Amino acid sequence: MYAAIALVAFMCLTASTRADQHHQPCHAPNMTGFMSVLSLKGDVKAFGAFTYDSMGKKLRFRSNESHPTNTSMGLDLLMFFDEGIFYEIDSKNRSCEKKTLQCTQHPLDIPDDATFLGTVNTGSASIEGEGLKTDVWTGSMPDMKGHYSMSVTMGCLPVCTMYYHESTSFMVSITEVEVEIKDPDLLVVPACCLGQPLEETPEGTVHSFLNEFM
Repeated sequence: MYAAIALVAFMCLTASTRADQHHQPCHAPNMTGFMSVLSLKGDVKAFGAFTYDSMGKKLRFRSNESHPTNTSMGLDLLMFFDEGIFYEIDSKNRSCEKKTLQCTQHPLDIPDDATFLGTVNTGSASIEGEGLKTDVWTGSMPDMKGHYSMSVTMGCLPVCTMYYHESTSFMVSITEVEVEIKDPDLLVVPACCLGQPLEETPEGTVHSFLNEFM
């Protein structure tokens, strides 16, 4: 586990010196895939399937509660980034909570104010099929008092992101990506959430997709 984390961390943090000040952040397409969230101590915080609507700025993430790691969370989150709200869904009990998003950053899209760090070839660039070329972007997260390093493919598909916070650091890894929304219904508010009042946010609390793993 630690070896795997070290390898992906290297991919996220290591870049060539060919940094170009003229690079502009790209934006990911619609996607379906799997997301793993791991602490730098090796704990699996969450693992599950995601569906992402790039144009609509919507994300559904459902962690796999049967994952054989006791530290993984059982989550079902529906995020509406443009609207600034999200739902924490409990399908088993047919209930949910509607909350305000104070921070809309997430690991599936490069923030517009990100800084291009460089390009890295993982594996071998000289052997066909044995390498992966990625761009690395970095930036700060003032709302969360931290910073990040994000690695994406040349087609802007996210590979992994490292998040560094004053109290914790973790890595988000994206795998088995398909550039389509397989089940649009996953991005529709469930019946059990309709009419749900917006909860008040306690003073000093920051709600975001990332804060669910802190």
